[in-house]
Amino acid sequence: MSKRLEEFVNANRDEFDDIEPSADLWSRIEQDLPAHFVQPKKDEAKTFSLGFVLRIAASVIVIMGISFVLYLRNQNPNNINYASINPVYAEQRIQYTRLIANKRTELQAVAHTDPQLYKEFSAETTKMDSIYRKLNSDLATSPNPELVLRAMIRNLEIQTQVLNQQLNVIEQYNQIKNKNESKNI
Repeated sequence: MSKRLEEFVNANRDEFDDIEPSADLWSRIEQDLPAHFVQPKKDEAKTFSLGFVLRIAASVIVIMGISFVLYLRNQNPNNINYASINPVYAEQRIQYTRLIANKRTELQAVAHTDPQLYKEFSAETTKMDSIYRKLNSDLATSPNPELVLRAMIRNLEIQTQVLNQQLNVIEQYNQIKNKNESKNI
């Protein structure tokens, strides 16, 4: 009998191929099956637009660039542990740096009253400050960092002395100016 059925199906194959099952036939069959026979549905593959992919790639590049810059900044020789070279010099450096910052703040008061005088005074301190920055950058590569640190301290001492002299000149200038104004009254 199976041979006859097979011949019948082969002879009438075109008629069998015309009829297709309805779209919800499989869903009705799945509902009738027990739960352990039903296979979970596979999620469709997600597609991303080119614009979305390019935005993600650009974000990754920006984040990597920022990370690289931060890495280089942390590798900067300015992050030197001065106390490991010489603790006494490190403490002196901190004290002189604070003192110079205070003196420069006092000197900036002159900028409003006599800008030309302030310009001349600040030019001198700018030169010394550039020398200090050069010494600071050389400190990391120096074979004798203690000698360079001592030169930095000496530079800060000289800057302090120059700022003190400049403030004294300003004070004397103001005293003479006040005497002349009192005589004119």
